[in-house]
Amino acid sequence: MSVVRTGAVTLKGNPKDLIGPELKAGDKAPDFKTVGGDLAAVTLADTTGKVRLFNVVPSLDTPVCNIQTRKFSEELNALGDKVAAFTVSTDLPFAQTRWCGAADVKNIKNLSDLHNGSFGEAWGVRIKDFPVPFLTRAVFVVGPDDTVVYAQYVPEIAQEPDYEPVLAALKKAIG
Repeated sequence: MSVVRTGAVTLKGNPKDLIGPELKAGDKAPDFKTVGGDLAAVTLADTTGKVRLFNVVPSLDTPVCNIQTRKFSEELNALGDKVAAFTVSTDLPFAQTRWCGAADVKNIKNLSDLHNGSFGEAWGVRIKDFPVPFLTRAVFVVGPDDTVVYAQYVPEIAQEPDYEPVLAALKKAIG
């Protein structure tokens, strides 16, 4: 059984428990098995090779997740191909692909954690005892060596992350 972090975040002021560890800078990024837009399995090893941004959201079809993902997409344009970016949610891969097309987001790949929740539990972002499987809002920067260089668990799920430290960590990690 995974660790449960009681009251780790809130949703509109109501405490929510998270399943899994709280990752910190210096930790090894845990492996996971998600599903990509082509319905193929994607693991941590499949993302390795450069600095990575993992943009974790409850659902792309919600206003704050929409804003957050678009903001990171815009900021990533300035970094070119130095960063591999992934949005992780429990949305179906079809919904993720549809959203990216409608939002014209082409520089972030989507990973669905709906199948077995392994990303959520390994990265400490799965919300416990929610009516549907959801991930909390979080952002991770991972180096090419699979070391977490920055982790932000947004304390209130209904709010956007603090973008500046994420962007600073990305820029520092790519040199």
